[in-house]
Amino acid sequence: MATLRDILRKIGAVKKTRQITRAMNMVAAARLRGAQMRMEGFEPYATKFSEVLGSLATRIEPDIHPLLVKRDNVTRAELLHFTADRGLCGSFNGNLINLAEKWQKEAQGSGIACSFTTVGKKGRDYFRKRGYNLIDSHINLYGKVDISFINQMTAGFINRYLAGDVDEVYIMYSRFIGMAKQVPTLVKLLPIEPPKAEAVEDASGGAAEYLCEPDPEALLIELLPKHISVQIYNAFLQNETSEHAARMAAMDNASKNCNDLIDSLTLVYNKARQAAITAELMDIVGGAEALKG
Repeated sequence: MATLRDILRKIGAVKKTRQITRAMNMVAAARLRGAQMRMEGFEPYATKFSEVLGSLATRIEPDIHPLLVKRDNVTRAELLHFTADRGLCGSFNGNLINLAEKWQKEAQGSGIACSFTTVGKKGRDYFRKRGYNLIDSHINLYGKVDISFINQMTAGFINRYLAGDVDEVYIMYSRFIGMAKQVPTLVKLLPIEPPKAEAVEDASGGAAEYLCEPDPEALLIELLPKHISVQIYNAFLQNETSEHAARMAAMDNASKNCNDLIDSLTLVYNKARQAAITAELMDIVGGAEALKG
């Protein structure tokens, strides 16, 4: 009977685990709805901003501002890297970290020194333990980050770029495609590469003419830092939505695995119980036959 008690104890433990995974699935679903609404509300602004920036970039010379000029010799690069603050979201954090390590290996192979600015506790802990060059780290920002903080981050990147501390700045986050697909994405922040006219025309359905006040050069110079802030804020929203979607899927799979494990343990329990009953019956029959003899 000790074996039967062990199996019953395992079944009880798996049922409690299933309750936890179901609760986490519902919490992730509720947070996903809010994050997805914020992301979809910001997307039209980001799209129109890129459209206007691309239209202005076609009218002026590319060397009008230092943020647009590519460095001839790139020796230092910085990566703004996004991960989650918590785990239990499947391969979400692992995919982002693996892509960052691949980016660093390729950069180092080209003779480029790499540094990191991390958003999220998982990425910060991983890179810190392995001795990566961390410039800055931010945790517990998802759901409460505001544009003033984004502007401070943008100013830090621009200052380091203009001072010559870095020659290129990249951003890496998980882009939300759908509930079942989140894609780790790498985008160059600095030097700024405005959207091309063809891409702007395809996104908007046709080329648009804008009347600029003041002149396009002054307007573009004013919009360039805001363009970086828009991309960083969009990365926050995309990564947060992707995290909740990944956690929701992971907890749903965990609940299904718990159900399968409960069914398997129940079958083992029934077989063990039947074997124990059969053994007891054999003992009784054997004892009765011995008394008759």
